[in-house]
Amino acid sequence: MNKLLQFVVALAATFAFLGLPQTVVAEHHESILITGASTGIGRHLAETLAENGYHVYAGARKDADLAELNAIDNITAVRLDVTKQDQVDAVVEMIKERGTGLYGLVNNAGVGGGDTVVETPIEDQTFVYAVNVEGVYRTTQAFAPLVIESKGRIVTTGSIAGTLSWPGGSAYSGSKHWIEAFTDALAAEMEPHGVSVSVVEPGNYKSNIRRSSVSREMEKVKAAGGEVTEEMKQAYEGTAARELAYKEPDEVSEAFMHALFDDNPLHRYMVVPNEEEQAWTIQTKLNELVQLNQWGPYSYSRDELVELLDAALSGDAAAE
Repeated sequence: MNKLLQFVVALAATFAFLGLPQTVVAEHHESILITGASTGIGRHLAETLAENGYHVYAGARKDADLAELNAIDNITAVRLDVTKQDQVDAVVEMIKERGTGLYGLVNNAGVGGGDTVVETPIEDQTFVYAVNVEGVYRTTQAFAPLVIESKGRIVTTGSIAGTLSWPGGSAYSGSKHWIEAFTDALAAEMEPHGVSVSVVEPGNYKSNIRRSSVSREMEKVKAAGGEVTEEMKQAYEGTAARELAYKEPDEVSEAFMHALFDDNPLHRYMVVPNEEEQAWTIQTKLNELVQLNQWGPYSYSRDELVELLDAALSGDAAAE
């Protein structure tokens, strides 16, 4: 037994010396894959999970981000662009070969972008959907068998933009509306397999998604031979200042932890930094309810609507 103990200690020391991912120090047996873990909400969640003793497969695209993630205990960085099927397939095979299984999939990778419908090129809309919609579909389809085997959890990063929209926001908001429908359908499909499905819908927290969107537009101008104007630079600086002033996404990671590990996970988690965003989102839902009830012979009275609301609040509402 002493020789075995000495071997394990020596093995751990070797991993530390070589700078390899130290998955041997994980306190929990569950492995969680996070797409888009290089910055923002994904990075915060990856670090939160790792600090709590869970093993994380952290998806990123750039070498520098992969190196940073690999330097963190309990994190194994994986090259994962959700728009590339070969990279997704490679990570699936790697997890199978490592034998860790996969308890949780966090579909977090996402981009912003788009503008008004009349003025936005189709390719801009296509890019947003390639990541936010097709990317989520692709990774879920690929990793679901591993999660089913573990009877684990699938959680997707939505947004309050899944409820709200604004002029110029049809591409991003539309992609988050899709995640709402995707979550409902997937939850029903996974229930017979013992897999819980949730969506976490953050408001305005600190991330990199807004700056990345502006940077991409500036790069497009350069690639087309145009000049990045002073106005564009000021727009980027203003976006950066606003984004960096937002709260750290501690509350968002807390919601993910509940969705991943609590015995009674919720179907939806709206996580907002202030009462204003809560009120804005809930009021929009109520306005939609009123609009749906305005037309046709089967509209509900106010008292009937209140009765339906009471049933939903008590948990007695009809299943979705």
